[in-house]
Amino acid sequence: MRSERGQAAILLVGILLAVVIGGLFLGIYARAVGVRGDQQRAVDLAALAGARSMRDAYPRVFELGPGRLSRAQYEELGRRTAIETAARNRAPGAVVDFPRADGFAPVLIRVRVMGTAKLPAGRPARVTALAEAELVPDTASFGSAAPGAGEYRGPFAARQGKPMRPDVAVAFDNLAAAARAGGISLIVVSGFRSNAEQARLFAAHPDPKWVARPGTSLHRLGTELDLGPSSAYGWLAAHAGRFHFLKRYAWEPWHFGYTLNAGSTSVGYLPRAGDGKGGAALPDFVPDRFAPALGRAAQRWSVSAALLAAQLHQESGFNPAAVSGAGAQGIAQFMPSTASAYGLRNPFDPDAAIDAQAHLMHDLMRRFASVPLALAAYNAGEGRVSACMCIPPIPETVAYVAAILGLLHGAGDVMGAAGLTVRLVR
Repeated sequence: MRSERGQAAILLVGILLAVVIGGLFLGIYARAVGVRGDQQRAVDLAALAGARSMRDAYPRVFELGPGRLSRAQYEELGRRTAIETAARNRAPGAVVDFPRADGFAPVLIRVRVMGTAKLPAGRPARVTALAEAELVPDTASFGSAAPGAGEYRGPFAARQGKPMRPDVAVAFDNLAAAARAGGISLIVVSGFRSNAEQARLFAAHPDPKWVARPGTSLHRLGTELDLGPSSAYGWLAAHAGRFHFLKRYAWEPWHFGYTLNAGSTSVGYLPRAGDGKGGAALPDFVPDRFAPALGRAAQRWSVSAALLAAQLHQESGFNPAAVSGAGAQGIAQFMPSTASAYGLRNPFDPDAAIDAQAHLMHDLMRRFASVPLALAAYNAGEGRVSACMCIPPIPETVAYVAAILGLLHGAGDVMGAAGLTVRLVR
């Protein structure tokens, strides 16, 4: 029995020793986790602060006057803000870089901080935290001007008591007559909606996938109709295109937009009066040799010449002989299949390429009723944009759209006023 008591005592001592050692290591682990959590919060805040300072300064990178920021100055502003923010949150020694080689100015900032946690015998262990934040075109500002710009002011026609543009009403009459011949009676559920009416709807149902934010609904253009009944959705999907009505969103089988005569400065369709070139005076960065072709294409396809010029600057730097690693060719960087679809036999002919570029942008803006979305589709493909009616989270595409809007804003064009917002990537 004495022997058994001795063995039990040894076992108890072993258990106590294991508990002590386990507690020690749990304490070390908890300390390391706590340090890492503190560091992560600090770098998250630092990345967001650096990105916000970049967002505020971004238009100045594209200005041509004395207020212009160089790329180095722009990066230094973001870097300094991030480092100072990390230090204020007890994370000194932050390392900041810009991991993507964006064309004009980076839209992604990365912040890293190394911390330490004490191990037994006073040995330190390194704890690393990392965060990235980026600038993206604000989905609440998909109109080419400030939210609310471009609201249709009349005259109006009415069908079934719902207001709409007169040309849309005539087109709806033709659509409805064809539907009746097929045994379907169309109902106009909604037509034109003012920004004020949209604000009331959004306040009642604040979900931007189903109710657009005030000032961004396409219904403000007078071109959009919500149609019923639900039994007509299949017929509309098959036949509405013959009458120039397009189903705008894959998830809204009732929403159709009229695509002819889509004149609204809020989506960049109409040339602006005064210069005959489809926009205000061309930006100073446009080489003189390309100005006539831009003017002709803008006038022919009702697309802003300034928008086309900003695209060409981003696509190729106005180099008619440019060829990308992916095989895009010429001043407007057409892939061979797209060039063929638009009748562009020689992508290296700048005049022909600019005309095809304007034709494609005209079609994309009709499809998406948004300059930023049309730009995203030009870069990433129509299918990726139509799947979400958003700018796809592709780094190259996000930077592409932001750079072109920045160029337009720096050149004083209202279409560049669509804002940038900041999001934490990781």
